[in-house]
Amino acid sequence: MTSFYNQELERLGETYQLARVANIEQLKVGIVNASEASIIGVGSGGSYTVASLLCTLHETYTGRVSRPSTPLEIISNPTLASASPIFFVSAEGKNPDIIEALRRARRHSARDLHVLTNRSASPLQDTLAALTEVNIHTFELEHKDGYLATNSLILDAVIIARAYEELDRHDDHVPQTIDDLKLSGQTIGDWLENAIVFAQKAANRDGVIVLHSSALKPVATDIESKLSEAALLHCQIADLRSFAHGRHSWLTQRAGNNVVLALVDPSSERLWQATRALIPPEIETLTLMIAGSRPRDLLSGLIAELKLVSLFAEALDKDPARPIVAEFGRELYYIDLPKLVEQPHHETNTVELSKFAVLGAHWPSITHHEPMHRAAELVRTSLSEHAFRALVFDYDGTISSSNRRAIPPTDHMCEQLLKLSNHGVVIGIASGRGDSIQTQLRQVLPESCWPKIKLGLFSGGWIGDLSTEISQEKKTSEFLNHAARIVNNLKHAGVPIETIRLYHPHQVSVRFRAGIEAQGMWFVIVDALRQAGVDFSNVVRSKHSVDILAPGISKSKLITHLIKSQNLDPYQVLTMGDQGAWPGNDSSLLDHKFSLSVATPSRKLDRGWKFAPAHKRDVDATLWYLEAITLQNTGYFTFDAAKLHEASVR
Repeated sequence: MTSFYNQELERLGETYQLARVANIEQLKVGIVNASEASIIGVGSGGSYTVASLLCTLHETYTGRVSRPSTPLEIISNPTLASASPIFFVSAEGKNPDIIEALRRARRHSARDLHVLTNRSASPLQDTLAALTEVNIHTFELEHKDGYLATNSLILDAVIIARAYEELDRHDDHVPQTIDDLKLSGQTIGDWLENAIVFAQKAANRDGVIVLHSSALKPVATDIESKLSEAALLHCQIADLRSFAHGRHSWLTQRAGNNVVLALVDPSSERLWQATRALIPPEIETLTLMIAGSRPRDLLSGLIAELKLVSLFAEALDKDPARPIVAEFGRELYYIDLPKLVEQPHHETNTVELSKFAVLGAHWPSITHHEPMHRAAELVRTSLSEHAFRALVFDYDGTISSSNRRAIPPTDHMCEQLLKLSNHGVVIGIASGRGDSIQTQLRQVLPESCWPKIKLGLFSGGWIGDLSTEISQEKKTSEFLNHAARIVNNLKHAGVPIETIRLYHPHQVSVRFRAGIEAQGMWFVIVDALRQAGVDFSNVVRSKHSVDILAPGISKSKLITHLIKSQNLDPYQVLTMGDQGAWPGNDSSLLDHKFSLSVATPSRKLDRGWKFAPAHKRDVDATLWYLEAITLQNTGYFTFDAAKLHEASVR
């Protein structure tokens, strides 16, 4: 009778076709956005193999060192999510480890989080429904895998391989059918015919040492996973040179217990030949020679090793898809991780550390904490003792997501804004964008409050309110025309600019292709202006764009307008933004005396601090501040002093 595992292997061709036609555009966007960063792939079992494949391909195509991790690594150190984009992989979405890792990573995330899963209904999807700022990539798989990952592994592996090959913009994409996948010089079927005797000898010896080239580590990882999880054979893996550093002793001490499987590509073929010549002749060896390290080659290796596992299982008369699982194993799987692995302790001086960081001081260069601590205490005390009448926000990254998609503020954010507005607090929003802000806010805020929401669009060049239509300016700026010509020349020269928008007479907005960080591109734009003799002192950046502002244009113009039109004392205005340090586009907002950062602080010590906890960033930090507000007499609010101090003692 055909084993359940072999029945799963028979469906691989169907699964391969499913992966070949899947819509992977959003996943490709996620990879592009992470292309200038090192990434972390997270998974268990077969999903760990997919995570390993993802990281290997990311290193190959971007040169960014990336690493696959288990969920426990993220659970124990979720602050990794503050520095690297993380891709979580979970086929069925039932793994409690990956769910807890996702929760903790989201709590600390400053970079993109992605989830790759094959079930649209699962505990993982339920968790995702309660989280924001997580990119979900669901590729439904009708048939459920047995105990080992087979079809889900190939589905996700082909999808990831497709994404990187298509982004590489070459015609040499993943083959049309699974039968078109080839090894070096032979078909997978022919190689398996030659592997039957080896599999039988391995079954008699009870152990396999898997040696691999650096590019083929994902294939080696999956062999070890399959053999260990199904309790087929003892298995250890090592790259071809790690084997030389003592691991060969296993063959000396237990020569009768092991065979050697080598996963080799052209770059390591000669090294393997030299290594094999030194292995005692009584040790049985088998070579899986793969044509290269392209995505299609790694897929060929994965298919070959999945079928090799079948040969091992047949020689042992076992079904790896249906092993005996003891009750303690099930209890281990569902162990209560949140109770057993505590959240890591936070630094006690994160508020000061964020200010040190924007001033260029990091561990271990920080030597004098006390002056910074005193400055923080003075600002915190001043904020908590003051009564405010107006709040002026940045938009992207402060009250709405700063990603490239047009997403209005969340319901929770709208509730907070309406609560303040209904109490008589003056609300202002300053943004480098134009009428798209009005469109988004009108979708989520009641029309009755539109006149109360004051706007400073085009970086403060146009001032009005949410109910006012933006008039087309007839006045033009030769300064902006000249700046636009310079930027257009850069685009024609190959600089990765996506769009150039000239908003007369306010600014030129330059947006870059997905995956290109504006922080580095700011220098490219400024240097071109400098070489042309153009004033670049008013060039600012957000996370995704660079804005060249006309003389006199600044987000602070909205503050000035509100002070005059609403008869406010300047010290009754509080500002919030995410890019507080120049050339950040909120530097003028956070230059105001009473100001708060939700991400990058100002460089001035008497303003622009980030008092929200370190793990609260962007919109989350804004909400944290708003929840610390206490409403006073009509039109006034204050801050809870204890809440403002909370971040320093976490």
